[in-house]
Amino acid sequence: MAFATYVPTVLENQSWRKALLVCGILSSLLYGAMIGAIESEGYSRISQTPSELSAIGAPTRSLWMQLGAIYTVLVIAFGWGVWKSAGRNRALRIVGGLLVAYGSLGLLWPFAPMHQREVLAAGGGTLSDTMHIVLASATVLLMFGAMGVAASAFGKRFRLYSIASIVVLVSFGALTFWDAPGVQADLPTPWIGLWERINISVFLLWVVVLATVLWRGGSKEVIGVKAPAALPLAAATGALVAVTSLVSRALFVSVPSLAQRPTHSRQTQNAAHRG
Repeated sequence: MAFATYVPTVLENQSWRKALLVCGILSSLLYGAMIGAIESEGYSRISQTPSELSAIGAPTRSLWMQLGAIYTVLVIAFGWGVWKSAGRNRALRIVGGLLVAYGSLGLLWPFAPMHQREVLAAGGGTLSDTMHIVLASATVLLMFGAMGVAASAFGKRFRLYSIASIVVLVSFGALTFWDAPGVQADLPTPWIGLWERINISVFLLWVVVLATVLWRGGSKEVIGVKAPAALPLAAATGALVAVTSLVSRALFVSVPSLAQRPTHSRQTQNAAHRG
């Protein structure tokens, strides 16, 4: 009788665990669509950061915050799914906790928006701009922490993949940091949007890979050799992130600009990219 009760319970727990892991894949698909599809008149994905889509006064802020709330819920659920998949693997439990913390920061983002470039250049920055930078820094630290700890929780292939992802994040993060002062000064930043989107995409793909490995393998294969066999499927899912971003870009209706007209420097910069 006890065994008959135990088996359905285990199967039910596995179903919940896999559903939580799927939330990780959905979160990456959603955020990939957000950074690839949401736009407004005069906005350039190549030369402007995703944060500017949620800036105070930006016409896209409301849409971004609504979709961002969904992303927050999905990431927290995914972090819990990673925790549930850990079993006795302490490193993986830490990864789950870090992902929950990363997702929970989304609860604070609505209270820490940045101002638009022209406002910052005119000296109109406030405490919310400072908090925006603090939250961004905390987000990056949690991302690095989760990826670094996860590298020690899996086999060699996933460890090398995580290390390579971190190297890419550091490289393009440095390029973003180099261009960042231009945002506050409302100066041309020809590539900052591209650098930041590459960084975000690398992390989104890493989440997809982690979710796929755990969904297929479970906690028993975390340290073994079978889990990395899920990497090809995860790579295909990652490609789906990119495809979803392109398709959603075609489906999203561009939001007319209600904000202040861009300065001459940014008009010149955007015109150069369109050319």
